[in-house]
Parts: sequence; C-alpha cells; structure tokens
Amino acid sequence: MNIFNSIKQETQFFSGKTALIEGDIELSYGELISRAEAFTAVLAESGIGQFHRVGFLCGDGIDYIIVSLALLSLSSVVVPISVEQTADEIESIINTMALDFLIFERGVYHHQDAQSLQTNGLHKKELHVLRRRAGGALNKKYYEINPAFIRFSSGTTGKSKGIVLSHETIIERTDAANNGLTISPADTVLWVLSMHFHFVVTILLFLRRAATIVLCDNLFPDSMIQAITTHKVTFLYASPFHYSLLNHSESLSRESLKTVRLAVSTAMKLPERTARTFYEKSGKELAEAFGIMEVGLPLINLSGKSSARGTVGMPLPDYEIKIADPEEDGVGEIYIKGKGMLDAYFSPWQDRNSILENGWFKTGDLGKIDSLGYLTVVGRGKNIINFAGMKVFPYEVESVLNQHPYIRESLVYGVDHTQYGQLPIAKVVLNRDVKKTPDLDNLRRFCYERLSPYKVPKNFEFVSSIPKTASGKLRR
Repeated sequence: MNIFNSIKQETQFFSGKTALIEGDIELSYGELISRAEAFTAVLAESGIGQFHRVGFLCGDGIDYIIVSLALLSLSSVVVPISVEQTADEIESIINTMALDFLIFERGVYHHQDAQSLQTNGLHKKELHVLRRRAGGALNKKYYEINPAFIRFSSGTTGKSKGIVLSHETIIERTDAANNGLTISPADTVLWVLSMHFHFVVTILLFLRRAATIVLCDNLFPDSMIQAITTHKVTFLYASPFHYSLLNHSESLSRESLKTVRLAVSTAMKLPERTARTFYEKSGKELAEAFGIMEVGLPLINLSGKSSARGTVGMPLPDYEIKIADPEEDGVGEIYIKGKGMLDAYFSPWQDRNSILENGWFKTGDLGKIDSLGYLTVVGRGKNIINFAGMKVFPYEVESVLNQHPYIRESLVYGVDHTQYGQLPIAKVVLNRDVKKTPDLDNLRRFCYERLSPYKVPKNFEFVSSIPKTASGKLRR
C-alpha cells in the first residue's frame, strides 16, 4: 500500500480539476501528479529509494507538496524538518533520525557536499540534496511496517524520539478524520498552517478527496480574506491565532464567509473570546479540534452549539476516549483508542504494542467528560501547578485572563515556593490599542470573580510577546 498511489487512483477522474492554488499559479490534479512523478525520477537518480529516511527542510508552498508526494511514491520515508527550527535543533534531528539523505531549500541550510537537484517538476524553489552515511543497524520491524513518515517528537515520556507512521496508518487516519470533516471534491480549503506540522492528516486527506487547496501567504489577515472571497472557500482549517486576526479585521463580514460550511480551529486551545467574537461577526461556530501526533485527529467539536464552547466535542466514530483515575472534579488523564495509531517510536525503537496499553494511548493530557459526552482538555499533566496541595491548570487560568478586554494572550506557569510549593504566575500581552498598563487590583478582581482564589496568579508580568513553538503553541 502506498499513499501516493491512493491519491493518484482516487483522483483519476478529477485530472482537470484544480488541486492547488498559490498566488497566480494553479495546478490541476493531472498536473500535480505529473510533476510529482517527474520529480520522482530526479530523486531516484540521486540514489533515493525505498526505506531511506529523507529529511525535508523547506518552506511551505506547491513545491513542498510536490516533493513530499515524490518521496512517498518512492516508498522512502519523509522526515519533515521545520525551517523555523534552530541550527542545533536541525542537527539533532539529522543525527537522531540517522538520515540517509537531506533535501533542503537554498538559503535555509548549507553543506559543502550537497548537490543541486534538477528542477524537473518543481514550481519555483531551488533544492539541494545531501547524501549521508547514516550507519548502524535498524530494528527489523522498521522494514516490516511499510514506513512513510517519521515526525520528530519527544513523545509523552520525553524519552522517545520520532513518531513512525506507515502508509496504512496514514490511510486509516485520513479515512477516520473524514468521518467528521466530510471533505469532498466540492470543497475549497484555505490553508494557512505549517505543512511541517499538519501535512500528514489534513493535506493528504484533502488531496485524497480531490478538494482544491488555496495556499495563503503570510500577509494575514488580508490575504486570508482575499482568498476566501476570491476562491469561494468552503472549509477553513486554522489556529486561534488566525481566527483572532480575522476577528480584528474590518473586512471580515458574514457576506465574505457565506460560502464557508465549516471552520475548524486547531493547534492550540481555542479561547472562548475568539470563538464568541467569530460567531458574532460571521454567524458560524468554530469547531475546536484535538489532534495528537501519535493518534491523528480523534476529536472535533462539530456540535455547532455555543454551549459546547471550550470542549473538543465527542470522539469521531473510529475512536474511544476514557479518563483514567479522575479526581473529584472529574479531571484525569486522557486515554484514546482507535484507528491510525502510531506504528512505533524510532529512537529508541518501540513498536505499537509496547507503547499502547491494551490498545489505549496515554496522551499525557488532562481532561474531563461532561454529561453529554463532550471532552474538555484542561492541560498537560507536566504543566499542573501545585499550590498548597491544590491543582492549578494553566489553560484554565489563561482562558479567563484572555477574556479581559485589555489582554491579547497570556501564559501561566508555576514558580517554586518554600511555603506553598508553587505559585501561579502570569505573563500577559496587552492588546495593541491599550496605551497604559491596567490597574493590578482591577485585574486581580477580574480573576477572583471567575476563578477560585488559589487559581488567581500571584504576580503579573506584562510582556510584548510570548515565545511560541514553530506550530504556534505557547512554549511552556
């Protein structure tokens, strides 16, 4: 089984339909498949073949998709590397994943032994390839599971590196996700996220279902609104950051979003204020999704109800969830079971059976399930703040702080204290139109009205920005 062959077969009757739009460039499905196959030949000439682990360090765009499909068609294993990662992080991935090859965009990386790749099939990027001597024997199960991708990650334990996904697993994941997203050839998708982080489930699903994908540049939110109106977008897949930008744009209106059938929020916790404002401006409820690299996209809040804001809804049909050892308030660790679970961790090698507990994946996230079966994610276990024996969940406090009219975003963390164990502290970024620092007593009063006293931050630090990961999540 091969995901590229699946896409080729499933889109054979849509060869003339537009697959990708980037600025003034449009590629049909026939052209996309043709370009991917042309570049496959270029890669094969460079020595890339089955089971080779190929690091791919490149900015987003049509070429990113072409190269990824070409690598998959060869049954080589794609190891995405973000252009936003530091030089040390890039070298760590190269060495930990024991890469056989590294393909990189000119100007993003440099190595004196790299060779320029021919441009057959590419749109505009100039790519180079570096052949490496990976060395060392691999676990024989690596060859047995038909690997397609390795996503570099710490895993939930902080020890395992590299989430291995087979072609079969990716097909299961995309099928399972589409039980909620219902992507079809009638859809035009607006794409604003990093392909490095979101390619496996969503981009591949959109291609399998012959949807049109509009690749948006970084001139947010104007480029988003222009793309939505020009191309009559039906499906939005973005982060709360992007929706917040749309909310603050005077150009956003119900009329401009009239063709949108579903707007999904992913990558980070959706603030209630962002969801509320988007609904007030567009008349549409954002569908908050809960994705995990090891699992896929098991939950999406598709209720369309304002009363369900703050939850990630119920599991999609191919998944089950449970809360392990819940406290009195119902909060416990989230376990998930279903299709498309990871095949292994690469280094050190752990296969699926040794990772899962009777088929259940321990997410490391904390949550609770309400009477309707909706899951609310309250935070990561490792991020819990223990104040005098009482648990403070940073996400909960942040969601309250972010409702304050002066505050754009916040980060809550714990600081060790000899008497209380830990104190909750908040970093706060003010809205751009706020000219002076708000009164701290008023800010605390705002929190006390919405939180238990022990959850209220003991100190506030006003900062210009909060560091984030390459995927847009708060760096904790």
